[in-house]
Amino acid sequence: MARAAVSRRLTWRAATVREARWETASARTLVLDVPDWPGHLPGQHVDVRLTAPDGYSAQRSYSIASSWTGDGDGVELTVQRVEDGEVSTYLDDGLEVGQQLELRGPVGGWFVWRNEPAPVLLVAGGSGVVPLMAMIRARGDVRGRQPFRLVYSVRTPEDVCFAGELARRVRDDPGLDVHYVYTRKTPDGWPAPAGRLTVATLNTHGWPPDFAPDVFVCGPTSFVETAADILVALGHDPKKIRTERFGGTS
Repeated sequence: MARAAVSRRLTWRAATVREARWETASARTLVLDVPDWPGHLPGQHVDVRLTAPDGYSAQRSYSIASSWTGDGDGVELTVQRVEDGEVSTYLDDGLEVGQQLELRGPVGGWFVWRNEPAPVLLVAGGSGVVPLMAMIRARGDVRGRQPFRLVYSVRTPEDVCFAGELARRVRDDPGLDVHYVYTRKTPDGWPAPAGRLTVATLNTHGWPPDFAPDVFVCGPTSFVETAADILVALGHDPKKIRTERFGGTS
């Protein structure tokens, strides 16, 4: 359970906002045109830099939400607004279509799905679903047959990112299953009370360890540590569990 980055020289590129759309009341997807973009793998991330007229600049890292086919694709970032966060609030509420920011990447070579034949278990906490969505989209692009299961923990139904697309892909992409864990409020008629991720959840909705799945876990640090501990306790090989975590990124 570790993260390793690809070591290579990266340069800043100007990116122009082609499209923007809200995923939830506090998460916005920016579709960026980036000239000479080299392409990316599902699970990689980028560095974003904003520079004010007076020269002050701020930089953050964001996971890439989109897959890449090279056929006119943009680079999609889905940004969860952090209260009082100087970068996320601007990306969500201040940046308009046609405006530019600086992008550097793609970054990362460990937390990446590479179209392997093994079944895949994706475990997301909140906005940790973003790089996992890139993997689901990439599997859809290649019409992959690997069984994918996503266990997605969110506070309420209103906090689910990509809800409509996930429902469509469950219907249209054979072998994709999604299970939601609501920690504060469930939809009407939901069969379980609100609560956190448990051993029973991953035992029921994940893959058995004997299937040797590739496991990707992404979310806040405490969520990732809990999920990884559960998976190891259930018998999963720690070498097959890849984690990506975030803290107070703003």
